[in-house]
Amino acid sequence: MVLQGRSGEPYAPDFVRHPFDSPLWRNSAFVRVWSAATISIFGSLITRIALPLVAILTLGSGAFEVAVLRGLDLGATLVFGLVAGAWVDRLRRRPVLIWADLGRAVLLGSVPVAFVLGVLSFPQLLIVSGLAAILTTFFDAADNAYLPTIVAREGLVDANSALAASGSAAEFMAFGISGFLVQVLTAPIAIAVDAVTYLVSAVLLGSVRHEEPPPPKAEDREPVVAEIQVGLSLVRRDPVLRAFVGAQMSLAALWGIFGATWFLFVLEDLGLSPAVLGVVAGVGGASSFIGAVVATRTTARWGVGPVAIGAMLLAALGNAFIPLAPSGLPLVAVACLAMQQLVADSAVTVYDITEVSVRQTLVHDRALGRVASTFKVAAMLAQLFATLAAGILAEVVGLRATSWLAPLGGLLGAAILWFSPVRHLLVLPAAIGGGPTAPTDPFAASVHAEMDQPPGA
Repeated sequence: MVLQGRSGEPYAPDFVRHPFDSPLWRNSAFVRVWSAATISIFGSLITRIALPLVAILTLGSGAFEVAVLRGLDLGATLVFGLVAGAWVDRLRRRPVLIWADLGRAVLLGSVPVAFVLGVLSFPQLLIVSGLAAILTTFFDAADNAYLPTIVAREGLVDANSALAASGSAAEFMAFGISGFLVQVLTAPIAIAVDAVTYLVSAVLLGSVRHEEPPPPKAEDREPVVAEIQVGLSLVRRDPVLRAFVGAQMSLAALWGIFGATWFLFVLEDLGLSPAVLGVVAGVGGASSFIGAVVATRTTARWGVGPVAIGAMLLAALGNAFIPLAPSGLPLVAVACLAMQQLVADSAVTVYDITEVSVRQTLVHDRALGRVASTFKVAAMLAQLFATLAAGILAEVVGLRATSWLAPLGGLLGAAILWFSPVRHLLVLPAAIGGGPTAPTDPFAASVHAEMDQPPGA
């Protein structure tokens, strides 16, 4: 179904029709949050490359140490994810964001300082990485919940699209410049760039003057465990959230298989160089930017649910190009890998924008942190299982054969959404649990009626 305005023309929001005169960009609070996010993402992606290189090039660490270092992100999410969601729903979100930025700036800034003083050690890297991952877990939970307090409900897709677009551009630039920074400045000094970006982000967030709704009073709070159970219950009982968390777990499994096989497949089976691998990864950043730009237009034209399902199918299609890459034809192999990045990365970006916008609209303000953390923990569990299983299977049947499993994650995610009310979801849904009032969009009534139908109807 094509959404139409009163004139009968296909509907597109102001962000698409007038990108430089949209109400979104006249919202000073959002502009500051958007700027802070873009800058900190840029620095974070430099650290994603530089931190393992500090361990390898500066400290002489081996594969096991690097695996432990990189695994701390996953461990922090699994251990602290649900607790972080419960706590940010008790507090004002902006201070959580600011203190998390400042804490990460201090932690990461300690690495170049210790390097210059000649006292940098691997245990310090573990402490820095682990504590920074915990702060990131709290930051991510608060970030998801903070945006709806500064952006009106009808602007959430536009806002998430803008954040995804700038994040994709930052990814493209950061991955391109990180190797140069490491080579010229050394890996520990390159991490100082990330520390500075967190400081800038904290200053920008501190300059926001938008009044945030007050948190619940202390006497109205339940125990943390009880509040976590409320978040889990919201996801379990609501058919839209339940479908999206299932699809998110399927997508996470797809990326788990991808992550376990892609680097080795490209370098060993295809015989391509690390430089080519980096160029292909850069294509992913550019294609994610395309997905962010078209997300608003596609959801306005075809509806939220159909776009989410279509994005899952495209993610499956894109990942099928990986095992199709031939070993003896390097140019064809690179073309296949680039197609995977172009199709899958842009599709996943569209899906992520759609899913987050639905969550932010559907869930009441003081439950958003817990629901976001529930989604993230569920996804991390699925990704962990898929990564371990793919690593074992690749030893038995080979990297190429294992890579064929990745598209199944997208297909399963699309099926979960299809056989759920998401299939009929054309506009952002009304809030549950005492949130904002129902949408006034002219198609809202028909959407709610369709959501009451049994799956497959």
